[in-house]
Parts: sequence; C-alpha cells; structure tokens
Amino acid sequence: MASRHLRLIAVNIDGVLLNDTFSPVIHRFVVSRGDVYTAELERAVLSQSQLRAAAVLARPGEGPEEVVEAYFREREAYLRTNPVRMLDGAVEMLERLRTFGSPLVCYGGLDRSHFDRYLGSYAGYFDGPGYVCTNGFRPGIREIAEDVFGLRCDQALFIDDVARVAEAARRLGAAFIGHPTDYEHSFQRLLMREAGARHIVDSLHAVDEKLLHTVEAEAGSSRLWPSRCVDSSGLPARESAAAA
Repeated sequence: MASRHLRLIAVNIDGVLLNDTFSPVIHRFVVSRGDVYTAELERAVLSQSQLRAAAVLARPGEGPEEVVEAYFREREAYLRTNPVRMLDGAVEMLERLRTFGSPLVCYGGLDRSHFDRYLGSYAGYFDGPGYVCTNGFRPGIREIAEDVFGLRCDQALFIDDVARVAEAARRLGAAFIGHPTDYEHSFQRLLMREAGARHIVDSLHAVDEKLLHTVEAEAGSSRLWPSRCVDSSGLPARESAAAA
C-alpha cells in the first residue's frame, strides 16, 4: 500500500452498497404535494443535510422539521413493500476493494444504526471508524479524508450514487466513481456527466481491478478530471463500463 497514491477508498452506503430507497421516495413525496420534480430540485436535495433538503421541499409556512417527519413517514410506507437490501455485487466489490490494499470506509447521511442494521455483518471489511455519518457536513469529502483519516483529498477515492459528490470531488481533487441509480425519474447520471465524471458504472461488478488501477494511475498523475466541466450542451463524460 505504501506505493499507492490512493490511501483511502470511501464507499457510500445507500445507492452503492444498499439499494436506492431515497430517490423513489423523494420523487413520490414531491409529486404527491403537487410540485414538479426537476433536475434542479433533485440536485438541491440529494446529499444535503436533512434539514437543508427539507428547507428546499418546504411549503410556505412549513418548517423543515415538519418536512423531515413527513418525508420519513413516506419512506417507512415505501419500505414496507420495497425493503432495504444489499445490491447485487456489493460483497464481491468489497472483497476487491480490500484486495486493492487501501483502507476502506463506509459513509452516508443516516446515523450509525443504519449501518449496523444492514451492514453490521460486513463491518470487518472497513477500517477506522468503519462508518462515518455525514448528515452534519455533506457531502463530507474533506471531512472524511482530512479530519477522519488525516489524508489529502487527492489521496482518496469516493464511490457514490450522487452527482453532488462528484462535483465536490472535482473541486477538492479527489477521485470519484459514479454508480447512479437506475430509478426512471432520476437525473443523477446526467448530472454526473455534466460534472465531468470520467468513470460512471451501471453495475458494482464493473468496479474491478482494471478500473481501480486506472483510477490509481489517474490520481498519481493528476488526470482525475477533464480540463473543464462538461455542460448540458457538450459531450458526455466517458463511461468506464456498461451494465454487467
């Protein structure tokens, strides 16, 4: 590991290791209240603190705390027929990441109990605190890399399903692999492309040794991001792998 540039791999919990139980609920929540679901709204809500996201969704005179409570009631109803589960290929990906040799940590916006409940039996794969709750400092790239692990941001790779994390990774010089949801109303794939993400995968099986070594080489030679962002009228970022 001493010869590696990447000294940390941070993996998001919901949407990467676990199925995406947020995008469908947010969409249903917005539409049920008579609002229009747009890319701008989605970008303003995902990978934000609960209260900041709630402020975006709040109606006039409605407090963020009320919105958070209403949202989580909606999510509980959704989970009764769409339970949380490990994604296909998640365990195999964790095994490959461990073999790569860099310390591994999990992170997400819900508290530690969420990790313990659904990934507790896999806690041995992770280093340091094992799980970092980022609700208080989203998206959390600088805090995880610098404050928790004492590294520079460019020494860390983040694997996430949200384009806002890609934007922060680019700004801070961190490596990024995108795994956008396949939810039909989601804009995350488009937003990742617009952010200039080089590596967007449809399957966790695509996060393989070849891709990891490619990202390592790019990190070591400061080629993680294109020279300028790709906007909505430009060419899309290259995708590293198709669906497996």
